[in-house]
Amino acid sequence: MPVNKNALIRYKTIDNCLRNPYRRWTLQDLIDACSDALYEFEGIRRGVSLRTIQADLQMMRSEKLGYNAPIEVYDHKYYRYSDPDYSIMNLPLSQGDIDTMTEAVNLLRQFEDFDHFNEMADVVSRLQDNLAVARGHKKIVDFERNSNLKGLSLINPLYNYISRRQTIKVKYKSFSARQPNYYIVFPHLLKEYRNRWFLFCTSQKKGMLYNFALDRIESIQEMADIPYRDNPEFDPETYFDDMVGVTHWSKPVKIIFWASREQAGYIATKPVHSSQRVVRDRGEDGSLIFSVIVEPNWEFFSLMLGFGPGVRILSPNAVVREMRKKLNKALEQYSQPAADFHFNIDEAY
Repeated sequence: MPVNKNALIRYKTIDNCLRNPYRRWTLQDLIDACSDALYEFEGIRRGVSLRTIQADLQMMRSEKLGYNAPIEVYDHKYYRYSDPDYSIMNLPLSQGDIDTMTEAVNLLRQFEDFDHFNEMADVVSRLQDNLAVARGHKKIVDFERNSNLKGLSLINPLYNYISRRQTIKVKYKSFSARQPNYYIVFPHLLKEYRNRWFLFCTSQKKGMLYNFALDRIESIQEMADIPYRDNPEFDPETYFDDMVGVTHWSKPVKIIFWASREQAGYIATKPVHSSQRVVRDRGEDGSLIFSVIVEPNWEFFSLMLGFGPGVRILSPNAVVREMRKKLNKALEQYSQPAADFHFNIDEAY
């Protein structure tokens, strides 16, 4: 049975509401929540009617979509799930769904030798593993993921805005801001780095390229009356070539660093950057010296700090000084007693 996108947004919104045991939900509350969701994700300003929500509840209770949701009314006014662990998002795939998806995955596997499909290998492997679990088999591959990460629900609407070339209004609050700000932007690209998602977009006013972390976006709204514009200076195919991560810092420089025997093998097999080269072969102590040509941005320093004493940056001097500053700051933190942080360690146990 076909279901339109707006109905799916309403079903998911109602599901999120009824899964929240810390609030009592009336019909009017559900109407308001669904109206807000449709406005946020689709820019629909007209509200949702009482009859629509009543029909949605009936549809979710029924077998037509396979939900069979245990929705109950208590105190003659409030709605909730009688099973607190229930969610329409937890429904298992039917055998027909599994068979159809298996055929699709097998079809994709036939193209894996073509260059244009190389980047799909990871996606297809994820699908294969999830299908194996759905058939009752044990998980074979465990991919990195963070289901609690904020902002994941924005990926789908942002993807649609980008593909349809639609201008949007973003309510965004950076880590350093006390209050959120509003930006009218032209969205260009969704980028994942270390299991965190970012939106690259261009400001309507200043034409600046912004990089918004999705977990800091509070809302998005379509701006249909403002024509979309491309950013000729942003090419997703080349923009990230000279950087680690997603933060544009400055021009790339050649950075030379030493790696201990313990870290050398790891870095050699998992390069810091595609430009990585071995400057000096293994010495008597088993260490290596590498070079990379990258922007010395926040993500680069974070990666280098993660190697601890197993890595030392040798040049250029500006990068060495910045690294030394960060290490000295870390040393200062560990030189202070824990009591200076106004925290009772015993409370954590």
